[in-house]
Amino acid sequence: MGKRNQLPKADFKAEKHGFSMPLALDRWNPAIKAADESDNTISIMDPIGYDWWTDTGVTAKRISAALRSMNGADVVVNINSPGGDVFEGLTIYNLLREYEGHVTVRVLGLAASAASFIAMAADEIQIARAGFFMIHNAWTGVWGNRNDMRETADFLEQIDETIADIYSIRTGLTIDELKAQMDKESWINGKNSVEQGFADSYLDSDAVEEVTSNSSKDRIAAHKIDLIMAKAGVSRNDRRTLMKDFKGTPSAAKAETTPSASLDLSGLIKDMQDAAQKF
Repeated sequence: MGKRNQLPKADFKAEKHGFSMPLALDRWNPAIKAADESDNTISIMDPIGYDWWTDTGVTAKRISAALRSMNGADVVVNINSPGGDVFEGLTIYNLLREYEGHVTVRVLGLAASAASFIAMAADEIQIARAGFFMIHNAWTGVWGNRNDMRETADFLEQIDETIADIYSIRTGLTIDELKAQMDKESWINGKNSVEQGFADSYLDSDAVEEVTSNSSKDRIAAHKIDLIMAKAGVSRNDRRTLMKDFKGTPSAAKAETTPSASLDLSGLIKDMQDAAQKF
């Protein structure tokens, strides 16, 4: 299977730290789709992990079920995703890496963050000339004392090393070269992706189309709200609670081990509703 059988298995232990959506949301165009899909096609066209804002998202459970249904036949994986949950991404990477059939990844628009290392699990990677990879260090929001901060920083460093190793085996670039690119958050266009080894070849120009809809715009807006709250230090569970309340449904979020003492959900809901009326 070429490079795929040389790729390392991503060994990791899911910790309590929640990973938020990357800034790639600002540049992600969810309207980009494959012009044609065969029966043995998997689409990764949403954020990685379950999305509580839109009830969508690409989960390892869905990818696993899709691969089982293909019974070892060759598979095409279309990607246009801003990334998302690093643990879900590593699990999906392992599923594709271990699949017995030939895997072709096609980067239609954006393969950012977690979506970028998922793509590395393929036997063959094709990218649109106008497509991009984005690689960066894992990031999260955290609160606590200095020991909590150090523990989280050490944990993030292990994740970054795992991801850099995956990129290195695939591209042939050194770990140090890749860490430097990840440190500065690198956007790699189609031409440079092929030259650096992130992709093997270009997609045909007629393989991609753009289908714009209001739902695409709504999804981006919802993700940006989530991103703003994450950067403000609002925990994942509190963001889920806010999302449920904003939609007018009971919250299913579990309580945090350490509650956010200063978070006024009712105030945030009112502010968001007031802001929404101005659009």
